[in-house]
Amino acid sequence: MKKLLLLIFILPLSIATMAQTSKRDSGQTAKKWLFFKKQPTAASRVVNPELPKRDWSKIDLSNRAADHLVIQYGSDTWLNRPDSVRLGSGFSRHFNMYFMLDKPFKTNKKYSLAFGIGIGSSHIFFDNSRVDVKANTARLPFNRTDSADNFKKYKVTNVYAEVPVEVRYYSNPENPNKSWKLALGMKVGTLLNTHSKGKNLLSKNGFSIYGPTYVQKESQRRFFNGTMLALSGRVGYGAVSLSAGYQITGVLKDGAGPSMNRLSIGVTISGL
Repeated sequence: MKKLLLLIFILPLSIATMAQTSKRDSGQTAKKWLFFKKQPTAASRVVNPELPKRDWSKIDLSNRAADHLVIQYGSDTWLNRPDSVRLGSGFSRHFNMYFMLDKPFKTNKKYSLAFGIGIGSSHIFFDNSRVDVKANTARLPFNRTDSADNFKKYKVTNVYAEVPVEVRYYSNPENPNKSWKLALGMKVGTLLNTHSKGKNLLSKNGFSIYGPTYVQKESQRRFFNGTMLALSGRVGYGAVSLSAGYQITGVLKDGAGPSMNRLSIGVTISGL
């Protein structure tokens, strides 16, 4: 009888203890499940798909101008010149103006081919020198005037009819005024006119002989290369860009003087 009563007393305590243990184990198991559920495996991670690339061949450029005016202005110099060719302190410069057409590529309208026609001029200043463009000699004379009468300002000007061709890139072809631009190309030209111009003839003592408004101008192009071929490039934003050009053909004809090439650096203003 005593054993039966002891068994009846112990059995509820055992059941209660087992219930608490089971509840505690269930809670820990649930926490572990939640922890592992919050930490996704590498296989369960979702990779965000890449945004589709824009098809630049399908954009509408019907509102963009197909023709435009190009104006260039900047500095000029002759490279590889000998000591006998003494350029002056005056601002040797170029001024070019072209009318050009722009044809976007069909496959990618960020790129285009542009070509046109226009006038280019180069003005080279000399210091205490006279360039005798009308001389009856085989080579063009560059005469120094250090100890003789000389002009206060003296320059030689070449004027060309030019055909520029460019391959262009636009970061935003739909709005060229808010776009980075890059252009590489070349220019082909034919010489129209060459002339020298001296202003205010001074004596060797520095006195004006005929007054400050006196001008002497001589025109002859036979010493200068009749064909001009130059590489060109420019980079900028909107309507303004920095430009550079290098004349591959010599400034003078073969045998007419030293072999020199023209380098141009300046600014270009263009709608495209």
